[in-house]
Amino acid sequence: MLYGMLFLSGGALFALALTWRPAIAPIPVPAPGSFPAGMVERGAVLARLGDCAVCHTAEGGRPLAGGRALATPFGTLYSDNLTPDPDTGIGTWSAEAFRRAMKDGVSRTGSHLYPALPYEHFTHVSDGDLDALYAFLMTRRAVRQKAPANRLIPPLGFRPLLAGWKMLFLHKGAIIVDPARSAEWNRGAYLVEGLGHCGGCHTPRNIAGGEVRSRAYAGGIAEGWRAPPLDRSNPAARGWTPDALYTYLRTGISPDHSAAAGPMGPVVESLSAVPEEDVRAIATYIASRMAGADAGSPSRPTPDDPVRAARLFPEGATLYAGACAGCHGPGAPMMGQGRPALGLASALRDEVPTSAIQAILRGIEPPVAGRGPKMPPFADSLTDAQVAAVLGYARSRYTDRPAWSKLDRAVARARKESAQP
Repeated sequence: MLYGMLFLSGGALFALALTWRPAIAPIPVPAPGSFPAGMVERGAVLARLGDCAVCHTAEGGRPLAGGRALATPFGTLYSDNLTPDPDTGIGTWSAEAFRRAMKDGVSRTGSHLYPALPYEHFTHVSDGDLDALYAFLMTRRAVRQKAPANRLIPPLGFRPLLAGWKMLFLHKGAIIVDPARSAEWNRGAYLVEGLGHCGGCHTPRNIAGGEVRSRAYAGGIAEGWRAPPLDRSNPAARGWTPDALYTYLRTGISPDHSAAAGPMGPVVESLSAVPEEDVRAIATYIASRMAGADAGSPSRPTPDDPVRAARLFPEGATLYAGACAGCHGPGAPMMGQGRPALGLASALRDEVPTSAIQAILRGIEPPVAGRGPKMPPFADSLTDAQVAAVLGYARSRYTDRPAWSKLDRAVARARKESAQP
C-alpha cells in the first residue's frame, strides 16, 4: 500500500514536472517610439500574412482586442487580447515571452495555450519575424478588454493536459530550404507552413485535434465550412496555375475556378494588402502541391444538362428557377461580371457538400472593397429539404460528379454548426 502511494505520488510529481513552465517576468509597457519604424511596418505585413486580426477581433469589436468566439469540437474558446493593455492584453510581455507563446504555446505566466493559436505552425517562424510582429502589436492602441471564460468539455479546461498534446503534435524546427526549388517557391513554403498556417484549415485533424501530417493539405473544416484539398485531390474543374491562384488570393475570385466564401473571405482581404511578391510566392508553393490534380482543360466546356437534372430533382429544378437562375443561369447579367460558372465552383464539385450548403445558408460577401460576387443568405427562406433539393439539382446539372448521399442530413448538420457557438 505504502509503495503504491509512493509510486502514484512520484508519478504525479513527474507529470507535474513535465507540464510546468516558469513565468517570465513582466516588463513596463514599452513606449511605441522605442521600436524602429521599419520594424513596425514589416510587422504590419506579417500580421496580415498571419491573419492575426481575423481571430483576435470580436464581431463589432476593436481590432486585435480579442474576445472572438472560436467554436471547436471540444467547446468554445475565446481569443486573447493582443493589444498592449497591461492588464488584459500583452502590454507587460517581453519579446522573449511573445516568442515563447508563438513557438511553444506557453503564455508569459507559464500557462499552456490552446492550439486554437496555431503555434504548431508559428513555431516555424524565424525569431526576426516574430520580433517584428511583436513590435507591430506593441505599437497598437491599448484596449482594456478581458476575454470571456472558455467553455470546454471537462476536463479539457485543465491546461496542463496540453503539455501531452504538444508532445504528440507540436513539431518544432525551421522550414528547410529546398535548393532544387526557386527562391520564390521557398519563400512561399516558409509563409504557407509558418505564419500563413494554411494547413491549419486545409489538413484533416484526428480525434485529439492534431493535424494528420500524413494527409497534409487533403482538406479540412474551418468554422463550419469545408477547406478544400490543396493537393492532387483538389476538386477544381480546371487546374490551378500560380497566376490563377495569385488572382484568387489577391481579389477573392478566379473566373475559371471559384469565389472566396466563408473563412476564406477574410484571408483574401488580408492578402489584398500585402506585397505582391509574397502572394505570388504563396501561390507558387500551393500550385506546386496541387500539380497533377485531375482537372480538365481550360478550353473544355463545363456540363449543363437541365433535362436530366430536372428529372432527378424536380423540386430542385423549380426552386433553382425561382431563386438561383436570375444570377447563375445561362445568359444571366451577373455572369458577365466575372462570376465563375457553377460548373467551375469547387464547392459544387467537392466530394463533401459542406461549403456548397453553407454558401446557400450564409451567403457570400465580396472580401475586397465590396467588389466581386455577392450572394444573399437563404437560411431563413429555404428549409433543409429545399436546400438539399437545389444542391442536388445543381450538382447533377452542372458537374459530372456523383450525387451526394444523405444530403438532407448534411444540410441539417451544417445549419446547426452555422448557428454555433
